[in-house]
Amino acid sequence: MKFSRRDFLSTAIKGACIASLPISAFRILNPKEAEAAVKGANMRWGFVVNTEKCVGCGFCVKACKLENEVPYDVAVTRTWVERYVVLKDGRRLIDTPHGARDGFTSSEVDGRDVNPKDIAKAFFVPKLCNQCENPPCVQVCPVGATYQTSDGIALVDRSWCIGCGYCIMSCPYGARFFHPVYKVAEKCTFCIHRLRQGMKTACVDACPFGARMVGNLKDPNDPVTKIVLSERVAVLKDSYGTKPQVYYLGLDENVR
Repeated sequence: MKFSRRDFLSTAIKGACIASLPISAFRILNPKEAEAAVKGANMRWGFVVNTEKCVGCGFCVKACKLENEVPYDVAVTRTWVERYVVLKDGRRLIDTPHGARDGFTSSEVDGRDVNPKDIAKAFFVPKLCNQCENPPCVQVCPVGATYQTSDGIALVDRSWCIGCGYCIMSCPYGARFFHPVYKVAEKCTFCIHRLRQGMKTACVDACPFGARMVGNLKDPNDPVTKIVLSERVAVLKDSYGTKPQVYYLGLDENVR
C-alpha cells in the first residue's frame, strides 16, 4: 500500500527544542517525561529496544533488507546493529560490519584484533530511525518529500525527492542514506505498510530473542507503553530536542 505525502499534507510540523538539557549520548527519562511522551493523539507508534537481549545475530537486518527492497549486498541498511567493545585500558571500539547483516563472526573489532583478556565488557546496540516527534529531516526538506504522518511516522515520497541530501545531513542518528537503485533518500519507516495491516515490523518478527518491540504509545495497555512508563528507559541524543520515539532498556553509558 502506498502512502503519499499528499495524504498527510495537513499534518502540523512541530519544531520546539529543549535547549536546557545537558549534552550527552543518552539520558534516562524521569517518570514525568515518560508519561508526557505518551499523551495526546490516539495513535503514536513507538519502539523499545532491549540491549540486554540483543546477541548481534543480524537476523533483524536481513529481514529488513528483504522486506523493504534494500539490495542485500550493498553497504546500506534501514536498521543496523553496533558492537561495542570496552577495553580494560578504557578504550572503546565500535563497529558494524555490513550493518551486522551477517552477525559478528570475527575477533577483529573496528579493524583491530582484540585479545579477549583485554576486554572489560562488550555488548550490541540495535539502531534504526527514531521517528522523532520533532524530526529535523522533515524541517529541512526543501520540497516536502519528507513528511510526517498523523501517527508519527516520517516517510519519504520518492516521486518528490530531488536527492539533495539535506535530510541525510540533518539526521543526528545517521539513519538516512541514498537508495542505490531509486537514487532518493531512504530510511526506516517502522514498516508502516505492515503496521497498518495489524502486523509487526519485519525486524521485530525476525528477532528470536525479543530484543525489539513496536507498539502504540497512546494505548496505556500496549506492552510498549507499559515499558516506557514503568521501566528505566533511555533515548539517544536527547540534547538535540528531536524527542525520539525509540526507547532503550539497559543502555550502556558508552553508547553514542
